[in-house]
Amino acid sequence: MSILLDHDTRVIVQGITGTQGRVEAEISKNYGTHIVAGVTPGRGGENIAGIPVYDTVKEALDRHGADASLIFVPPLLVKDAVLEALDAGIRLLVGTAEDVPQHDVAIVIAAVRKVGARLVGFNTNGVISPGKARMGGLGGLDPDEVYAPGRIGLCSRSGGMCAEIGIALKQAGLGNSTAVAMGGDRITGLPMVEYVRLFEADPETDAIVLFGEPGTDNEGGVALHLRANRIRKPIVAMIAGAFQEKYPRGLSFGHAAAIIRADGESATDKKKMLADAGVLIADTLEEIPVLLKKALGH
Repeated sequence: MSILLDHDTRVIVQGITGTQGRVEAEISKNYGTHIVAGVTPGRGGENIAGIPVYDTVKEALDRHGADASLIFVPPLLVKDAVLEALDAGIRLLVGTAEDVPQHDVAIVIAAVRKVGARLVGFNTNGVISPGKARMGGLGGLDPDEVYAPGRIGLCSRSGGMCAEIGIALKQAGLGNSTAVAMGGDRITGLPMVEYVRLFEADPETDAIVLFGEPGTDNEGGVALHLRANRIRKPIVAMIAGAFQEKYPRGLSFGHAAAIIRADGESATDKKKMLADAGVLIADTLEEIPVLLKKALGH
C-alpha cells in the first residue's frame, strides 16, 4: 500500500477551472488518479478534461463521493475552500497556495485537527504514490520520469528537492512508496514527524528519506520521536543550508520557513540531533541511495 493516497482514493479538485487547476487535474487524471469531480462556484455544469464541474463540494460529493480534495484557489479563498471541504466530509486535503494569511492557517489547522482530517501544505507541490495516484504537481508533466514505484518513503520540506531525491533513488534502482512535499511554510498541516509515523506504520515502506532545511522544529520533532521510540526502519536525512549559519539570524533564504530564529534551527544543529537519534546523514544526493542500500542489506 502507500500513505495518504492510492489507486482507490477518490479526488475532487477545488478551483479546477483556473489555469493551474485545469492543467494539474488533467495530468493527474492521465497518470491514473481517480479524479471524480471539480468544484468552482458559478461554473457548475462545465466539463474539464472529462471531469464534471460543480458549484459546491457538497454537490460534487452527493453525485460522486470522494475522500480527498486538491485545492487550487487563491490564498485569500483558501480558508473558505478548506472549511467547505471539511463540512462536506473530505478528510485528506492538499493545499498548494503560498502566502495564505497566518490567521487563516491557524483557523484551518484547528478545524482539520478537530475532525481528524489531514492537510498536506500549504505551499506544497503535493504528494505522489508512484504508479498509483498523484495530488499536486510532483513529477511535472511526466511523473514516471521522476518517481519509480518502490519501498522508500520520502518526506521533503522542498518540492524541488523531493523531485531531485526521487530521481536519485530511481537512478540507483530504488523507488518510492509515497513521496510528500510537506510544504515550505513555517506552519504546515502535518509536521514532518507525522509523516515519519505514517511511514513507520506502512507495511510496504522499508525505509524513510527526509529532506530538511534551517528553521522550524520539524527535524527536531523527528529526533525527539526517534529517541523516545525504537527505530524500526532505517531513516536517511539530508539537511541543506549550512551556508545560512554565516548570516545574521532572521534572514530567509528560499522558503518562508527557512529562517534561523533560535538555537537548534540551523542545518548543523539538525544534523547532530538526528544523528544522535540514530538517523543516517547524507551530505549529497548521491549518498542517499548508498546509505539506504547499506542499511537495507542490498
